Amino acid sequence: MAKVYWPYFDPEYENLSTRINPPSVSIDNTSCKECTLVKVDSMNKPGILLEVVQVLTDLDLTITKAYISSDGGWFMDVFHVTDQQGNKVTDSKTIDYIEKVLGPKGYASASQNTWPGKRVGVHSLGDHTSIEIIARDRPGLLSEVSAVLADLHFNVVAAEAWTHNRRIACVLYVNDNKTSRAVDDPERLSTMEEQLNLVLRGCEQEDEKFARTSLSIGSTHVDRRLHQMLFADRDYEAVTKVDGSVPKITIENCEEKGYSVVNVSCEDRAKLMFDIVCTLTDMQYIVFHATITSSGPHASQEYFIRHKDGCILDSEGEKERVIKCLEAAIHRRVSEGWSLELCAKDRVGLLSEVTRILREHGLSVTRAGVTTVGEQAVNVFYVRDASGNPVDVKTIEALRGEIGHSMMINVKNKVPSKRWKEEGQAGTGTGWAKTSFFFGNLLEKLLP
Repeated sequence: MAKVYWPYFDPEYENLSTRINPPSVSIDNTSCKECTLVKVDSMNKPGILLEVVQVLTDLDLTITKAYISSDGGWFMDVFHVTDQQGNKVTDSKTIDYIEKVLGPKGYASASQNTWPGKRVGVHSLGDHTSIEIIARDRPGLLSEVSAVLADLHFNVVAAEAWTHNRRIACVLYVNDNKTSRAVDDPERLSTMEEQLNLVLRGCEQEDEKFARTSLSIGSTHVDRRLHQMLFADRDYEAVTKVDGSVPKITIENCEEKGYSVVNVSCEDRAKLMFDIVCTLTDMQYIVFHATITSSGPHASQEYFIRHKDGCILDSEGEKERVIKCLEAAIHRRVSEGWSLELCAKDRVGLLSEVTRILREHGLSVTRAGVTTVGEQAVNVFYVRDASGNPVDVKTIEALRGEIGHSMMINVKNKVPSKRWKEEGQAGTGTGWAKTSFFFGNLLEKLLP
């Protein structure tokens, strides 16, 4: 049999242009009195804007201004950033991390790979097993899910849950409560999936259509994954009452330059730019130019985009769909009203215990974040009553009295956007509460 010789392809060829022209990152604390300038110059590639914004927001940095230009083969961005207190970024570990991740040594796009849009997926992630859940939201659902995991001897080490338009998307990282390692026993995982399915489907037949459990592989950024899950669930199609002010979004075509121009005007908040860029990227749109500004509680963002096939948004139906998806992306992370920050020594069943107490007090969780650092568990819950209305102060005080003796609790009340004109300038800084530190601020503790 004749031998067949195949041409050799150097596995590093794909990154040749990057090695010839490595990315450059500059951290400038002298040009502006009020903020730090992060300048990024590199070869252009799909998803690079999202990658850069993701790194900055994961460090809990606030992007007050940004100028984006990536038309052609080069990517040139300038970000004006501050820390959560509105100060310049001066911490050496944070600066070194930005330079390392976005610089020549940090050219790694593997973290941007997406996995299939499964309803509930499980995969091993180091010493943890990741569980995805999406279903019809109802009061007490998170409590039921965490109770199932506790009964099956799974310990929840990290989790984040969003609710929007009566749907809930949740990613949980669990391990075995005895070995503290990822669970790879197929029979045990199958039992867990079966019981979770029963909980997710509840008593309504309609839930069987929307709640699923399945195994999946791969990984992606948790916030991006939550956006993907809700987008695949078409949560943007429902019309329900939303928290906060309604964003104003318009799309016009610039025929001369061949772009569709997306203008977003809304109340400013943490990670707003990430949510918008993430949605555009996952909808297969490329951002060529952008201008981001914020003034007090208000944000204005302008994006010049094309579809990845080079076309602009040439139909009203397509424009309307993009507007609805961006509105949904903005509202998914908005949570007004009471937030509960709980800190306690980590133990198996802690999440189940806390969510059970919340349910017994008639509270419904609209957003949740769970992290574990060493032996300490930090849980953050945004709550409303079972009807979706703001929680009475007496209920919050009763809750504080019940759980305050066993764990530290910090209660905050985010001022509704309608009151910013009266109160937004009186010592509240940028006009929004810090609402998403569940994973990002831990990087400071994990940085070498």
